[in-house]
Amino acid sequence: MRAVLCNQFGPPEDLVVTEVPDPTPEPGEILIEVKAAPVTFPDTLMLEDKYQFKADLPYVPGAEVAGVVTALGEGVDNLEIGTRVVCGLGSVGGYAELAVAKAAAARALPDGVSFADSTGLLYAHGTTYYGLKQRGNLQQGETLLVLGAGGHVGLSAVEIGKLMGARVIAAASTEEKLDLCRERGADETINYAEENLKDRAKELTGGAGVDVVYDVVGGDYAEQALRAIGWEGRFLVIGFTAGIPSIPLNLTLLKSCQIVGVFYGAMTARDPELANEIAEDLLQWVDSGELRPHISATYGLEGASEALRSLMDRKSIGKIIIEP
Repeated sequence: MRAVLCNQFGPPEDLVVTEVPDPTPEPGEILIEVKAAPVTFPDTLMLEDKYQFKADLPYVPGAEVAGVVTALGEGVDNLEIGTRVVCGLGSVGGYAELAVAKAAAARALPDGVSFADSTGLLYAHGTTYYGLKQRGNLQQGETLLVLGAGGHVGLSAVEIGKLMGARVIAAASTEEKLDLCRERGADETINYAEENLKDRAKELTGGAGVDVVYDVVGGDYAEQALRAIGWEGRFLVIGFTAGIPSIPLNLTLLKSCQIVGVFYGAMTARDPELANEIAEDLLQWVDSGELRPHISATYGLEGASEALRSLMDRKSIGKIIIEP
């Protein structure tokens, strides 16, 4: 089969597309003909050996796929050959024509859910739903501030925040990204390349501050967002595309607020029942049309380097996918 191969840690331009042996499913596993794979921020970190999960070289990038089951390993009885599925792979293996996955991690797709719409759903929208519902306890009518709202994960928070009945303030670095956020339901927007994030968020809330912050950016913006939080607010730590911040903890005392970590990937291993509930809710939302993830670009295997570079340089908007 053809696959994208990382032979050495470094920039995405070092990736190659080559022929590799077809994988074979072990007991409890399935073989998937890959139809779509999302390009995610952890993929970029793994390329440079900066992620908490380490890949053994050489490896095929891509932690999630959607496709068709083509073979079953011994003991698999919950799926059939020909079933359309979306599946987390763990950390690697997705940018290829075929991928092996644990059968227990695969979710059968409803007829109304396309491969392109489903892939990345568990990574981005799963993180968001877990963060907003279980970790942030977001309530209808509360105000949600989303940092990095133009990216795949941030935009999912805009979409799900609206589905949960929140007033959503989307913050991003360009007007193009903010235009998309408004199209996807954002009530207010902040261009933090041109406006002071804290001051504008305070202004939009009449000085009260926001109830929940969803931060995928970190860096210098994290403290500004924390200063914009209201009494007993919840600050959700999602990611650090602008670097890991240093936070003055006295702010949490003054506001009686919480800083809450959101690690969806680890939760799925620790609480499979909750992970199943989240996946079912998300797929039902997509199937009903209530949720329709935005896809801004599609690449073939040969375009994987370009796709990853676009994400690393924070030029991508919404979701970008690989279709082998």
